Amino acid sequence: MKTNDSIRSFSQELTALLGPSQAYAQESTLSSDSGFSGFAVRLFRLQFQYNPIYRQWCETRGVEPDRIHHWSEIPAMPAVGFREKPVTCIEESERLHCFQSSGTTHRNTSRHFHHHESLGLYESSLLPPFLRHLLPAPESVSHQPKPGGPSCQPFLIILTPSKIQAPSSSLVHMMDTIHRHIGKANACFTGLVDSSGGWDLDLNATVKVLNQTENTNRRFLVLGTAFAFVHLLDHLSATGRTFRLPEGSRVLETGGYKGKSRQVPKSDLHESITRLLGVPPRNIVSEYGMCELSSQAYDHIAGARFQESRNSLETSRSFYFPPWARFRIISPETGLEPQEGEIGLIQVFDLANAWSVLAIQTEDLGIQTGQGFKLVGRAIRAEQRGCSLMQKEASHEPSA
Repeated sequence: MKTNDSIRSFSQELTALLGPSQAYAQESTLSSDSGFSGFAVRLFRLQFQYNPIYRQWCETRGVEPDRIHHWSEIPAMPAVGFREKPVTCIEESERLHCFQSSGTTHRNTSRHFHHHESLGLYESSLLPPFLRHLLPAPESVSHQPKPGGPSCQPFLIILTPSKIQAPSSSLVHMMDTIHRHIGKANACFTGLVDSSGGWDLDLNATVKVLNQTENTNRRFLVLGTAFAFVHLLDHLSATGRTFRLPEGSRVLETGGYKGKSRQVPKSDLHESITRLLGVPPRNIVSEYGMCELSSQAYDHIAGARFQESRNSLETSRSFYFPPWARFRIISPETGLEPQEGEIGLIQVFDLANAWSVLAIQTEDLGIQTGQGFKLVGRAIRAEQRGCSLMQKEASHEPSA
């Protein structure tokens, strides 16, 4: 198998649709269900041809490309497959980079292979949604900046290690891409990698940067995992420190605890961020992403007003993918879509995964809410069970 011109051409065509003025345009080809389906079915047939692991997995389930006519019919490969096989269209000699998930053991880590072209598509996919949700144009939200208010160029405080410290993390690559886009002089990383390879937070460095927010009119953007925020907020609470970040400052939390801290309900976490960092709920955004995907979902546009109550996170917010990705909720028992309001496994169909698999069955549980979904938790046996990739399962029970 050699890197093929067909997927390269598809990747270039998709990248052209992700430009700043086109990504969310209502007239975009990807905004309609039929337009998205056309791209998805084309890509599925290419991946069936050039991804041997995915093709073999489809064939053991009797899937024939000519019978697939809509994106929802494309078989979603269990994410656990990325832990067991090289699920990629990229020839081994061209796999220049590998994202790995933060599993509990090295055997439990997913591997998502990349080369220069796939990384370029990944970066083109992540920037428009990030800018739309964290740095939206003033006219797109109800909360307008005041004349003479904070500078439009934010300073980033990134609570993750740098790319040099954690080169195999897709989240860190995302942060590094944002870092480069905003400008390297306008950001700092305060995360660390400890001796065991786990992530930690340099609390002294983080507080030192936060201290600089008190005498400036410049807005700040604090980005980090849920466990990093818990670590920071526990420290601020224990030392009696509180901050009031300048007006227009934002927070992005990416979820995830990985056993690094006590788990805190999202509403409590956001309430503590408001109390200790002075960032109002309307400027706190949650993100959903994973190593196996190239696109991310967000639950809110910073600055947009919503019911700012303790229950607002549960009642007002849902995750939404950009136009080049779709999702389905499927029943673990039947493999079909459950009744409205019922919990099921989340499947994601991501065109930016052009060089691996566009249709992935995650190990996460969710509930559909209109065009979005609420994240409920993890499937019970997500870490314990392999997917037996080359064996056709006897029942409809998913492999997550």
